[in-house]
Amino acid sequence: MKRSMAACTLLMACSVALAGCATTGSSADIYTASQARREQTVRMGTVESVRGVTIDENNGQASPFGAIGGGLLGAVAGSAVGGGRGSLLTGILGGLAGAVAGDDVQNRLAKKPGLEITVRLDNGALRAITQSADGEMFRAGERVRLLSSGGITRVTL
Repeated sequence: MKRSMAACTLLMACSVALAGCATTGSSADIYTASQARREQTVRMGTVESVRGVTIDENNGQASPFGAIGGGLLGAVAGSAVGGGRGSLLTGILGGLAGAVAGDDVQNRLAKKPGLEITVRLDNGALRAITQSADGEMFRAGERVRLLSSGGITRVTL
């Protein structure tokens, strides 16, 4: 009975942790529901340069979901080893190791490849836009569109 309660608790914690990993991303191809059907300002320009960057989905903030999920999983797995006080000790050690591992996994999952695209607008102004690298690829000299709405700008071909 105690093991099934622990397993249910673990499943709920993992579900919460995974839900915390879901993001809308920063791709030019992904729109939120509130961004759809809104007028956008369109500016034309030429790509000056493109460089690879890393986008941190956690915005530089620590996220506890990986550590909590990993700690719970490690504690349950560790407590299954041994009996009595040995089970308690392995549960604690498993929880600590799981928390460290879960935090590392969370941090790695939160980092996505991105592009910093510098565009010279037709009026001569320079703009740099960073977006996910999972969509269109850009090269210096290409003509592009900058689509802007509600403080969000996307670069598209």
